[in-house]
Amino acid sequence: MYLPETVGAGCAFVDYDNDGWMDIYLVNSGPCDFYRPSTPLRNALYRNNRDGTFTDVTEKAGVQGNAYGMGVAVGDYDGDGLPDLYVTQYPHSILYHNNGDGTFTDVTAKAGMAAAGWGTSAVWFDYDNDGRLDLFVCRMADFDKEKNVWCGGQGPGQRYYCKPNVYKPMPNWLFHNNGDGTFTDVSRESGIAASLNKAWGVVAADLNNDGRMDLFVGSDTAPNPLFINQGGGRFIDNGLLAGVGYNSFGVARSGMGVDSADYDQDGWMDLFVANVDHEVYSLYHNNRNGTFNDVSMRTPIGLTTLMMSGWGLKFFDFNNDGYIDLVIANGHPDLTIHKHHPDLHYYEPMLLFEQNGGVWKNVSEQAGPAFAQHIAGRGLALGDFDNDGAVDILVSTNNGAPLLLRNLAGGQNHWLGLRLVGTKSNIDAVGAKVSWQSGSLKRHLSKVGGGSYLSSHDPRMVLGLGPNRHVDWIEIQWPAPSGGTQRFTNPPVDRYITVVEGQTSWK
Repeated sequence: MYLPETVGAGCAFVDYDNDGWMDIYLVNSGPCDFYRPSTPLRNALYRNNRDGTFTDVTEKAGVQGNAYGMGVAVGDYDGDGLPDLYVTQYPHSILYHNNGDGTFTDVTAKAGMAAAGWGTSAVWFDYDNDGRLDLFVCRMADFDKEKNVWCGGQGPGQRYYCKPNVYKPMPNWLFHNNGDGTFTDVSRESGIAASLNKAWGVVAADLNNDGRMDLFVGSDTAPNPLFINQGGGRFIDNGLLAGVGYNSFGVARSGMGVDSADYDQDGWMDLFVANVDHEVYSLYHNNRNGTFNDVSMRTPIGLTTLMMSGWGLKFFDFNNDGYIDLVIANGHPDLTIHKHHPDLHYYEPMLLFEQNGGVWKNVSEQAGPAFAQHIAGRGLALGDFDNDGAVDILVSTNNGAPLLLRNLAGGQNHWLGLRLVGTKSNIDAVGAKVSWQSGSLKRHLSKVGGGSYLSSHDPRMVLGLGPNRHVDWIEIQWPAPSGGTQRFTNPPVDRYITVVEGQTSWK
């Protein structure tokens, strides 16, 4: 039994053909040193038919993958207006360049981004504020077939999947975008490689409001790193001092999926990380001084997750009421967990927590039949596949079919959808901050990079308006190197608009 077999895989919403409708990419396992499938396996790209159905276009697109697939990160790294794919794998990853004709080209060798080792989550973000998307890639433990460890008893059927503490932590990767289709591995000189982790999930966000994108990483049985961007291409791991590296007893937990959002609208980005059973998931509130408090036990999140194991997750406003909520996909990593821990289960239900004014409520039982299912949840991506303004959910499961959950709750309120296109800033506008006012409702939302676990999301932002039928104004603060602000009055409601940096009107 090999550890990579139980931890994947990821999924993504991506509009690969730029028709304004979100397509779907699913990652699958594939050949490697410990697994030789008897029939060929591949990843899958599904084109959105705009009628609630999808068509498999994988073979034509050429994005099958070529190793043991883990996750996917979507980003337009060359600024040509077409989303590209970085697929993390074991024992090497792959960069697919979007050709604009429905096909992709494997440019990994040219770009210098194979990342030899066990890649997990990845995130596109502009760490040095030069207007180009760089790439951070999580690396899991020092693992290969020859280093596999036997866990469990020696009798028949007594073997089970190992907890990752039996494997050595490894440094993550940071690739700098050179602007010519190539990347430079700057892991060591940036300080990223100085922190040894067993990394699963990652999110990029400006956590200290200094205009630079930081990184929070979920690390399994090793402290969660919090890479604070110092400028000049340097990062410092401040996880310990910030209070997010260990639990309150000084013990490293099993950090997996992560995300960041300013859920209480105080102007500072908060954090979330899912762990395994008996550890409790962590909701970290930003103290505005470089530290965070774990407040999960003050909410229903703490006790609800005590006996659960979480993977993909995301902050989002599921009902468009203007308050940020939280969805989590769960499932234990060990297929045989019930044999040695009868109170735990491999298959677990998803969770949905509604937030209103800083007060959290578990609404999973009211969220529909999908939340009553027990699944081996892993990756989770958000995207509005039917363009109705209610953000939908895609969940990958281990050794099972994915779930595509259509959101019926968002339609009870009004909304405005934004597609942001940077010109001086990075084209995907990662790091942008949007503020808006609709009657008495005044809110802001930051566009983070990544978040969740092994997955990538619809790049559009949906602004929840509650019952209001009118938007007074929206203001967009673009990320560096521009850093400029644009304000628009009386934009339309209940539709998507495109805002291009520097242009005086929307499309």
